[in-house]
Amino acid sequence: MKKILVLARMLIFFPLLVLCGVRADAQKVPALEDIKNQEGLDKAIAALDAALFDSYNHCDLEKFSSFFTDDVEFYHDQGGVTLGKEKLTESVKNNICGKVTREIVPGTMEAHYMKGYGAVEMGVHRFHHPGHEDTEPVGEGKFIHLWQYKDGKWKITRVISYDHHAVAK
Repeated sequence: MKKILVLARMLIFFPLLVLCGVRADAQKVPALEDIKNQEGLDKAIAALDAALFDSYNHCDLEKFSSFFTDDVEFYHDQGGVTLGKEKLTESVKNNICGKVTREIVPGTMEAHYMKGYGAVEMGVHRFHHPGHEDTEPVGEGKFIHLWQYKDGKWKITRVISYDHHAVAK
């Protein structure tokens, strides 16, 4: 009987615990109007960048796509233009998942406030090819992300990814 009560409590409280965890995770990045200085903006955008590319690196496509508006525009110097969240997510699924990981180059991220809109993020990132480090060079490129804060969520509306090249060994 005690085991049944313990199991019943777990079944009741586990969903509440999960919901609280999800709610806390959603609150890690403050609303645009709650960011009061450059340090706060840097922390918010760095947290968004880390979460975005954690989903990218782990091929969590549902989470990855949640960072973009439906009509996102993605401009890539080597791949061309990709329009829309669905096409961008499909492109990541077909070309990135299990093949490439991304890291931001420490010290290169810049975040700038965009009044009434959100922020622009710029930096340099590197791309690795897990399991193929001996045959595939590390790639590097610059990026610009335009983050919009709307309806309580931060989402990317425009991406420019450019100046891609192999990193000298």
